[in-house]
Formats: sequence, C-alpha cells, structure tokens
Amino acid sequence: MSRAMVPSQQKLAEKLTILNDRGRGMLTRIYNIKKMSMLGNPQNKPGFLTDKAYEPVYRYLLRRFPHVDSKSSTLQVINNIKQDVVKSLSLYYFTFVDIMDFKDHVVDLLTTIDACQVHMDVTLNYDLTVNYLNLISTYVSLMILMSRVEDRRVVLSLYNVAYEYLNASSDPSFPRLGQMVIDYDIPLRKLSEEFVPHSRVVVPALLSLHKIYPKRNLPADQMRATGMLSLLAEPLKIMNVPNTDMVQCEYLSLDSMEKWIIFSMMLCHTYLQEAQLWDLWKTALQSGYIVQLCRDEVLHIHSYINTFFESLKGHNLHKRITEVKDLQHQALQSSPAIHRERRKFLRSALKELALIFTDQPGLLGPKGLYVFQALAVARDEIHWLLRHFDNPPSKKHTVKLSQEDFVDRQLPELLFNMEELKSLLRKYNQVVQRYFVQYLAGYDAVLLNQLIQEITNDSNLAHCPEDESVILSSLYNTIAGLSVKQVEANEVFDFRGVRLDWFRLQAYTSVSRAGLVLRDHQDLGKHLNMIVFHTKLVDYLDELINETGDLSIYCFYHQIFEHQFKQCMEFPAQHRFSIVFPIICGHFMNATHELCPEERHSIGTTSVQYAHWFLKEMSDEVNQVITAICEEQCMLNYKLLPKHSAASILQSSNKHKKNKDKKKQVGPEEEKPGTESVRKNRENFTRMDKLHMALTELCYAINHCNVIQVWEHGFVPREFFIQHLETRFNKALVGMMMYNPDTSEIAKPSELLSSVKAIMSVLQGLENYVQIDIARVFNSVLPQQTQATDSFNGEKTITANYTNWYLEVLLRRVTVNIGQIVYSPNHKAFVTVATDNNSKENLYLAAEEYADLTELRALAELIGPYGMRYLGERLMGHVASQVDELKKLVIQNKEVLFNMRTSFDKPEVMRDLFRRLGTGPVKQQGNTKNQVSDVDSVLMRMTIIGILLSFRSLAQDALLDVLEDRIPFLMASVQDLQHFVPNMKDTKYSHMKQQVVNEMASAAGLSCDIDPLLISALRSQKNEDGERKASTSSDTEVANESDYELACLLMVFVAVSIPTLAKKDVSVFKASLEGNLSNCHCLAKAVNQIAGALFTIHGPGDVSDRLQEFLALASSSLLRLGQSQEQEKETFKNRESVYILLDLIVQESPYLTMDLLESCFPYALLRNAYHTVYKASAVDI
Repeated sequence: MSRAMVPSQQKLAEKLTILNDRGRGMLTRIYNIKKMSMLGNPQNKPGFLTDKAYEPVYRYLLRRFPHVDSKSSTLQVINNIKQDVVKSLSLYYFTFVDIMDFKDHVVDLLTTIDACQVHMDVTLNYDLTVNYLNLISTYVSLMILMSRVEDRRVVLSLYNVAYEYLNASSDPSFPRLGQMVIDYDIPLRKLSEEFVPHSRVVVPALLSLHKIYPKRNLPADQMRATGMLSLLAEPLKIMNVPNTDMVQCEYLSLDSMEKWIIFSMMLCHTYLQEAQLWDLWKTALQSGYIVQLCRDEVLHIHSYINTFFESLKGHNLHKRITEVKDLQHQALQSSPAIHRERRKFLRSALKELALIFTDQPGLLGPKGLYVFQALAVARDEIHWLLRHFDNPPSKKHTVKLSQEDFVDRQLPELLFNMEELKSLLRKYNQVVQRYFVQYLAGYDAVLLNQLIQEITNDSNLAHCPEDESVILSSLYNTIAGLSVKQVEANEVFDFRGVRLDWFRLQAYTSVSRAGLVLRDHQDLGKHLNMIVFHTKLVDYLDELINETGDLSIYCFYHQIFEHQFKQCMEFPAQHRFSIVFPIICGHFMNATHELCPEERHSIGTTSVQYAHWFLKEMSDEVNQVITAICEEQCMLNYKLLPKHSAASILQSSNKHKKNKDKKKQVGPEEEKPGTESVRKNRENFTRMDKLHMALTELCYAINHCNVIQVWEHGFVPREFFIQHLETRFNKALVGMMMYNPDTSEIAKPSELLSSVKAIMSVLQGLENYVQIDIARVFNSVLPQQTQATDSFNGEKTITANYTNWYLEVLLRRVTVNIGQIVYSPNHKAFVTVATDNNSKENLYLAAEEYADLTELRALAELIGPYGMRYLGERLMGHVASQVDELKKLVIQNKEVLFNMRTSFDKPEVMRDLFRRLGTGPVKQQGNTKNQVSDVDSVLMRMTIIGILLSFRSLAQDALLDVLEDRIPFLMASVQDLQHFVPNMKDTKYSHMKQQVVNEMASAAGLSCDIDPLLISALRSQKNEDGERKASTSSDTEVANESDYELACLLMVFVAVSIPTLAKKDVSVFKASLEGNLSNCHCLAKAVNQIAGALFTIHGPGDVSDRLQEFLALASSSLLRLGQSQEQEKETFKNRESVYILLDLIVQESPYLTMDLLESCFPYALLRNAYHTVYKASAVDI
C-alpha cells in the first residue's frame, strides 16, 4: 500500500528556486562553450581538433556515435594524445553531464508537480506560477541551445575514448549522455512527448496570463489613452498607492510572458483550439518574429515552429502551419511600427516620471510601482529592438521592412531616462524604506491579521493546518514588529525568509486536497503578494531595479552598442544623453553567473574597455567643440590687434582729402569688430550659437554623475575630461606659435599672448557648464610651457621654441648681417635698418616686431621667470662659447699682449707691437692678412657677446615690467633685499649671501653688476676645461696657462683693438638709434660684464683695478688716433663714433666713473664727438 504524497515534504518551492538558478547557470555555460570558448572561436580550439591528420578519426566518431568501439584501429592514434584530450575537453564534457543531471531533476520535479495536481494562477500564487513557467522556458531554451552546438557528438565521443584509454573503462555517464544527445537532436519532438502529461498544469498557468498579458501588450495610442505610467492623469490620486490586486504582475517582463506562451503552446499545441489560448498564441506571435534563447542566441520563431509542425506526421497540422505563416506576415508588417511608436511614448512617459520624482522624491513611496513598470516596459522594448535589428528576416519574405523602424536616433534619451529613474530610487532609498516600513506595520499587518482571523473563523474550514498556521503567524509577527526607528538607525533589513515562507505557503495551499485551499481565499493570496512586493522595496531594492531595468544584454550586441553611441554623438539633440553608454557598461557583470566563473574576466574587461572608449570619445568631442569655439574667439580677438587699425586710420584720413576723380569708388568697407554680435532675428543661429549649444549638451553629460562603477573600476567623467582637456590645451598652445623650423617663421609673442588669453577666457567659461576647477588646468599646463619640454609627451614647449628662434634665427641674423639689424638703446629694441644691401631673408623679418620691449613683455608673460631663465641660460651658453674662442686668440698672442700691457705709455713701442699683434711666433712676419684677422676676430666676438648681453638686458627689463605689474609687493621685497643686503662678519659667507641675493634678483628681472647666469656659465666652462686638461696632460701649453692672466690679457687685447673700429664704415654712430650700425656700441656691455665675471671667477675680485687698466689702454690707443697724420685721419673717418664708445663703456660700468675717464681722456674730445655725430645724423635725416 503506497502512502499519500505530502506536499510539504516535496519541497516544491525550494526545488523551483534552486533549479531556476541552476538552469540560468547551465544556459550561461552552454552559451559560453558555443560562442566564446573552444568551439565558438576557432582560434581557441586545441591543436588536435584542427589537425587534418585526425579527420578520419572524427568522421568515424561521428558515424558511430554514440556506440563507439574504442578498440577500433582507427582510434588508436588518440592513445598518443589522450592526456591532452581529457585535459582540454573535460569542461566541455562535464557541462553536458551537468545538463543531463539538470534535465533529470527538471523532469522529476515536473512529474511531482503533476502528481500533486498543483493549481497555477499567476495572479494568486505568483511566485509558484512564475518560477514554474520560467523553469519550463529555461529547460526548453537549454535543450534547443544544446542541439545547436556544433561538433558535440565528435567531442563527447572523443573525450570518452581518451578517458577509456586513460582509465581502462569508459566514463559512466557517457551511455546516457549519448542517448540524450540523440534524443534531443530535434529537441521539440522529444520535449512535446515529455509534456503530454504536464499539460494539465501548464495550460491553467497559461490561461491565468490572459488576465494580464493583453493589458500589458497595448499599442502606444491605447497606453496614452489609458494614462499608463502617468502620475498627472489623476492629480487627485497622486498621493495614493496604485489600486491593483496583482501588483507583481504589473512589472512582469513582457518578453518572459511571450516566451512562456510560445514555448508552452509549441509543446502543448493540441490545446490551441481553446479560444483564450489561441488569443494568447496569436498575440505573442504577432508581437515579433525573433525569440531569445540566451543572450544573443535567438530563434526565428515562426520558421522554427513551422519546421517542428511539419515534422509531426499524422497530426494534421496544415491549418496551424498556415496560421503561423499568416502571423509571421503580420508580425513582419506591423510589429516594427508598433514598437517604434511604443518607444516614442515611453520616452515622454519616462521623462515625465523622472522630472516629477526629481522635484518630489517623496512620491517614490506611494508611486514607486510606476518606476518599476516603466523600467520593465522600456527594457522589454530595448531587448526587442536589439534582437530584431541584429537578426533581420530571411530574404524570401515579400514584406519590405523600413530601416527607420529599427534605427532609433532618440534611443539614448530613453536609456538615459531609465538610468535617471534608477538613480533616483537609489538616491532616495531611505525615503522608500521609511514609507513602506510604516505601510507594512500600519496597514499590511493589520489587514493580514484580519484575513487570518477570517480563516480561523471560517465555518467551511475544520481547522487551519499546522504548517500553514505557523507560516501565517510568522509572517504577521515579522511585519507587525517594524518601526521607522529601524530605518533611522540604518538597520539592515532582511525579508528573504518572509518571501520564502510565502512561496512555501503557495506550494502547500495550491495542491489538491490541501487543508487550506488558496483558491478559496484569494484575498489572502493577493494581499500576501502585495506584502512581498513591499518587503522587496525595503530590503531588495537594488535587486528589484536589476530585475526590471537590467541592460546587460548590450554586452552581447557590441556592434549595435557602438553604432548607437556614434549615432548619439552625431545627433546634437542627443548629446546630453551620451553619458548613459558608459553607465550601461556597469550592467555587464549582471550577465555573469557563478556557475560560469571563467567568463567573468572577459566580460569585465570588455565592460571596462567600452566605458573607457565611450568616455574618451565624449571627451574628444567636447574638446573638439571647445577647440572650434577657441578658434572663433581667436579670430575675433585677432581682428582687435592694433595692426588692424591701420586700415581704419588710413580710411578716415582719406575722407578729409578731396578726391579729384569722384567717379572712382572706394571698395566696400571691411566689417569692423563687433558686427558679429548684431542680430536682426533671434531665430538665426550662428555657428557660435550651435557650438555653444553643443558644448552645453555635452557638458551636461560629463557633469551628470560623479563616479561610474564598472566591474572593479571607478570612472570619473570629469577627471577623464580634464585630462583630455589638458592634453588638448597643451597642444593648442604650441600649435598657435605656428613655428616652422624650415622657414624660420613664428608668431609674434604679443599675438600669441592675445590668442592664449582668448582661449583661457573660453576655458574659464567652462565652469558655467561643468563642475571643474579650470584654474587646476591652467596650473597644470601653463607652468609646463615654462620648461624646455612638457611632461605629457616630452615635446618642445613655447619656451624651447622661442628660445631656439631668438638665438638661432634673430640674433644670428643680427651678428651675421652686419649693419642691417641694430640694437637701439633709446628704442629699447633691435631695429632693422633700411639699406640697399639688405638680403632677401631680412625683407620679411622686421626685428623690432619681435625684439622690442612690448614683444618681450608678452614673451615674459607667456613663459614666466622660469622660461626667461632658460632663455638666459641658453644665451649665456653662447656667450661662454665665444669667451672660450677669445681665450684661444689671447693664448696665440700672449707675448705681444703682455708687452703691450706694460708699454701702453710708449706710443712708438705700442705701434710696433700692434703691427705684430695677430702674427704669433709661428706665423710669417709679412703676412698682413693674419695681422688683421685676430684683431677683427676679437672685436667681432666681443660684439657678438655685447649683442647677446644687450638682448639679455632687454629681456630682463621686460620680465621686470611684467613682475612689477603682477606681483608688486613681492618685487618690492626682492628689491629691498638686493639694495640692503644685511651685513655679516664673515666675508666668506657675505660673498655667498650676495651671490644668492643676486641670483634671486636676476630671476626677478632686476639688473645686477655682474649677471649670475654669466658667472654660472663661465664657471661651468672652467670646470669642463679643467676636466679636459686633466685628461689630456700632454697639452702642457694649455694646461699651464693662468686663467687670471688670460683674463687680463683679454682686456688688453680688446682695449688696443678698439681704435680699428674707426676704419669701418659700419661703425658710424646713428643718433636716432643711439647706436652704431655695426652694433659695436654693445661692446660697452660686453666689456663690463665679461670683465666683472672673469675677474670674479678667476681673480681676487679686483674688477675695478682691471677696468681702470682697460680704460687707460683704450684711452691711450684712441688718443693716438688724434695724433695720426692727415691720410690716416681719412682712414679713421669714424673716429668720433669710437670716442663715444669709450664714454658708453664708462656709463655702463658700475666700477668706472667720469672722473677716471676725464683723467685719461679729455672731455672736450667727447663733447666734440657727440656734436659731430649728431650733426651728421641731422644732415642724413
């Protein structure tokens, strides 16, 4: 005698929960094997599967499957690779074994449910019915997907043979596994046979969907008419909880319902004669022509159904086949447009919900159901679009589909509104918790208690069974004990036990002969369904959000995902919604399952890569818009430069002149700056308006969220944008220089500064669009331009390019093209002099446009003190190289210079010694060309040094002007330190302190008696020479030279060479420039700076004595010019100009005074010299 089946002992709720989760895991594993791993990707296949030598083996296995004789000679080659085969194919094989185990458990459970005669009703026992139907659809999907795995027979039998070779017996699971593969080769045929006894439970479950499916599957116009998802449709009820007795059915997935209907009715096709089931079947097949199996694995469902019906012989299904073909035609014809209109409706509906809940987040309590409804419907529409767009129908159909129904340019807005609603739920989580904790304790518990009392007092019920009574009491006690204080104390709620108890209770009360029949107490069932929903809003909110709004499906539609993003970036109206794409990447990990851990890394990596790419593209797009705005602003700013006022001034001056020929018309007037701001109509959009509109939209997207969590990474869109902005800004700064090394062209510093300020003003305006600290961008980028290379890519900066241009282009032309570019002290600039001998390369280069005080001020403002110091260091490097060459000349003429130093008061001896100067002991006495060359070389190199030092002085003046304007109080402190250096007892430390103060003052642009950078350059050169001398000890002549003596003789060489300047035409002094055409007036600065630096480094600090010696030698040499004969006077025709040079040397020197000059050179000669040159300059003018 068999005992009766006790429902509580069958654990239906537990088994359904576990098997559904395991079914999802098995679907993930079989999908991963089919698509991503060994068999899905040929590159991942083991070598033995692609080796052509094993092809006879595989043909044999395929032909004999599943009865394979491992002793066959054909299979002996597998014995050699048995270890590799077992290791490589074990995951694949045991996945099929797990599928077989899963199938066995599913069949067992479905049989148990049949035996218990469970009554299914989705509106009553929701969890039981939904889990039951989900299990069926998962089971069917798994069997179909398994049948679509290629090479399954070969690989399974190959593993079994290798296993048998390895273990001397075949795998125990293989016989049943092979039979399962054979049975489910055409899966629906076997499944339909299995489901014949299950139809008694399946059909009532499907019939219960008739209460909700038609209400959910409405066209857009009916949704609008019924006020679906609208909080404003009934304003008086806006604070009320939605009046529904099947609350969980309201957000049930439409895709899931259609899959339940289609799969179940395929297996129970004999019940299609019933009107309600036929109506569900027809509506589901009209809704689309693609059904999802798993992720992007789909079925062209109509063709698949017809193929199955045609394979069933003897059932007379011709009518059904015709009906399915008609439904397919209707689906192709009408469903794309229906879903397009539905997406259009959802865009406005979700936007309205987002705006209302943002303004009034308290409504998320009573109206939270609307959010989940909206998310579920929108998600279903997106899934429908993806699978139908990616799987177009076969070409044999005559219906032409419109691509406009599938290419939705406004889809990002719908996605964005979905994410906005989800973020509002997460943000105001406590608002929802407080509301429903009070609702559960204050209303749900009271009503549940009343319903329990009604059951207890029910005369038709002898007594409430113990299990059911315990569960009901537990449910009541749990929710009745809730209070708001638990929310305020941030207590963690956990109602999983409540939900599982209700699931168990559904199983107990839905079987036949139950002590408490749920059908007879429908109010209790519906109220408990509502209680379960309310508990989910308290402790299960994130999971509920994922259940209704998960978009991880995009992980498997990469191309469509990219296409939609690119389309979004091309459509300005959708720019603000572009941030939703990296946010969706955070959903990808929801697609993983714990039964398939091997795919977590690949999916996680994919999500991070896509999030990075999306944010990079968004940042690039914003930067392109900013660049375009900057170009416009730079053009407008360029029109305001002073040089463009010349045309207006000329035009205004011409108006006052009388035109003799009145018929001649002047050309049209150029547009003046500011006319672009004049508008006659506000509707006319200029290019700048469009750019600012695009910038506003893109910055809204960048600023929308602080952090985007993707897998184990956190992306900060604003930081992403700032990094790209810094890189773009850095490139723009260098690019605006327009530096061309080939043609030596470069922008003027003042024009570059004007453009930089224009760009900075545009960037400062970004703070109005996005929450970033633009000062941080400036502080990151601009200081790098003061260095030689930037830290972004190690490329040359503004400082490096301008330094190179000034030293290698401008100053080289000044020194090479003598008489064409002159340093003018009164103009504070290098001036290009108009002569007939100007070379072509100087025609387009006006030196005063690049090397006057205004331009150098702009340069100082661009590159700052650090950049100016770098310029000075490079410049002093050139000076040091010239000094090194001068030392070589001194060494060659050392003996003559030594004699001249001691005989400066003996005119005849000096004259003879000067003739010998430059010949040297090894040179022939009669070589007059060499006699002149050394003297000219010394003067030329000293003049070059003077030019370089004059430019350095001009740059320092410019830097001082800028710093006094920018940091006046700090500059006042620096000047005080320079002028009032505190006294120290120890002279050694006093000298070091003076040196530090001078370096600080020089860096600030203040003039020093001796330039610290010059001392540093000469000292480093001295150290290098010392190392070189030590390494080449054979060069005894150079090694024994005294640096101090060489410095003294150098001053002698320069002093005795100065009179030769009077012979040259280009030595003439121009009063208008206050300088000589040959720039020999720069010798004054060169003599004083070089003497000060050399005697500070090499000598005891007797700079004053050595300069007095220089003055005595130079004055005696110049006085001899006046004593020369008449013929020689004509040769020294620029004698007066050279006299003035002596005065300039004294004026420039901090060590020499006019008293000393007058003691050795008559002032009357100086006065006459000035009179002569100024008179000659007046005649030239």
